[in-house]
Amino acid sequence: MALLNDVADKLPEGLKQTAFVRLFGLTKVPLIWFIRPSVIQLDDQITKVKVPFIRRNKNHLGSIYFGVLCAAADIAGGVAAMKHITDSKQKISLSFKDFKAEFHKRAEGDTIFENEQGGEIKEFVEKTIASGERENMTVKVQAFTEQMGREPVATFELTLSLKKKG
Repeated sequence: MALLNDVADKLPEGLKQTAFVRLFGLTKVPLIWFIRPSVIQLDDQITKVKVPFIRRNKNHLGSIYFGVLCAAADIAGGVAAMKHITDSKQKISLSFKDFKAEFHKRAEGDTIFENEQGGEIKEFVEKTIASGERENMTVKVQAFTEQMGREPVATFELTLSLKKKG
């Protein structure tokens, strides 16, 4: 196990987080494994997750299927919370209470899902630990493709719901 930890410590942060997300998908939510997300940034403020524009993620119109877009928004909204929960060393259950999506344009390329609430999410995890009660927070995610630049192809609002276990 020590050798595995030594190897993991030498990997770039994005690769470690991608491996974590995909392993979580493989063991808990197989759809996550299937769509092949990559964590390209995860820091104190910004989370960016990329979903590839590959056959398995496309719909009959040749754009990314809305179910894939929703799953990736879930990942982008949840991975920052999972990181802060892990860092806290507390047992906290994470779920999403509700979900709102607006699709603006067809996603016809690799799609980046971005959340800029890292600091707020960290404070939210701390609040949940302090209260011991179920807490809820709205998390906003925007999706972009390289072809569209900073014009979002979709926007999402998810209610992150956390509760300290035990």
